[in-house]
Amino acid sequence: MVEQASAWVESPLQMLCAVEAHHAGLLGPASVVIPRAGLRPLRATRRELESLGLPEGLTVAEPRERMPRRVQAVGDAFSGRVQLRWLLSSPGRIVIVDDGRATLNLLELLAEGRFRPLLRARAEPSPTRTALGLAAALRLRMSEVSIFTALPVGDALERAVRQAGVQLVRHDFPWLRAQPPSAEGPAERTVVLGTSLVRNGLVHRDHYLRWLSDLAAREPLAYYPHRREDPTDVALIRERPGITVHDAGAPAELTLRGLDAGQRVLSLPSTAITSLRVLLSPRGVAVEPVHVPDDWWTSRAAPALRSHLTGVPG
Repeated sequence: MVEQASAWVESPLQMLCAVEAHHAGLLGPASVVIPRAGLRPLRATRRELESLGLPEGLTVAEPRERMPRRVQAVGDAFSGRVQLRWLLSSPGRIVIVDDGRATLNLLELLAEGRFRPLLRARAEPSPTRTALGLAAALRLRMSEVSIFTALPVGDALERAVRQAGVQLVRHDFPWLRAQPPSAEGPAERTVVLGTSLVRNGLVHRDHYLRWLSDLAAREPLAYYPHRREDPTDVALIRERPGITVHDAGAPAELTLRGLDAGQRVLSLPSTAITSLRVLLSPRGVAVEPVHVPDDWWTSRAAPALRSHLTGVPG
C-alpha cells in the first residue's frame, strides 16, 4: 500500500497550489490535502476543486483543527504551529507551496543566511517567538526543502536561494489551466479584487472607498472581496451604486477563469496579479495593478513596508 503524503493548508491559494504540487509529482503518487478547520473560504475552495475533478491519487480530507503528526507540504512557513511541527519531526523532505507575498519574504530570509529567524514581515515578535523562528530556520537547513512557486523570482535571489541548498520549483498552474471554466464570469467589463490593506491599517478606508465609488460612477463594477477584508467594509461597498459584490469564497484564480476578452481585472498590490495574468492573458483579459497614491498610506505603512508591498512583481 502506497503511503499518502499530507499537505496542511490554511488558505485557498495554499490549497490550490498543493493540488498543483501533487499534479507536478512533488508529493508522490498518493497525497491528501488537509484543510485547517473553521475557515469558510477553504470550504468554498474545496467544493470548487472537487467539482473540477481532482488529479489522480489526490484527495481532500475533511477540515481538521490539528495538524497531522507527519506533514510533507505546507503553505505558511511562518506559522508557529508549522514551525513547532518541524521541530518535533525528524528532518526529511519538506515542500512549501505559495502563500502569496509571504513566499517572497521566505525566499529572502533563506537567502540571507541560516541565522535569520523565519518571522513575518510585519511581525513584532517576542523573544520566544524569535527563538522558534530561528530554530525553524536551522531545521530547514537540515532538511530537503523544495519551494513550489508561480511567483516571479529575480535571478540574484534565485541564485542565493539555491546556494542556500533550497530547491526552487516553478509552475504556471498547468493543472488548473487544463480545466474548463466551471462557470461564466461576471457580466461587468471591470472586475475589482478586494484588498486586506485597509483592514491591516495600511491604507486609509475613506480613500479606498472613494476610489471605488469614482470607478463605479464611470462604469459598473464586479467586486470580489479579499478573504480577510472587514465585513463592515464589504457591506459599505455593497451599498454603493454601480457595484455588485460577489461572495465567491474561493480564490480569484478559480472564480475568474470564465472572464472573456475585453474584460479586465484591477487590483491593488497583490501576488494574485501574477497568477491571474498566467491564467487570463491567453483569453485576452487584462490584469492591471493599481498604483497606491502616497496619501492613501497610513502612518503604519513604513517606507520599507510600502516598498515591499508595491515591489511584488506583476
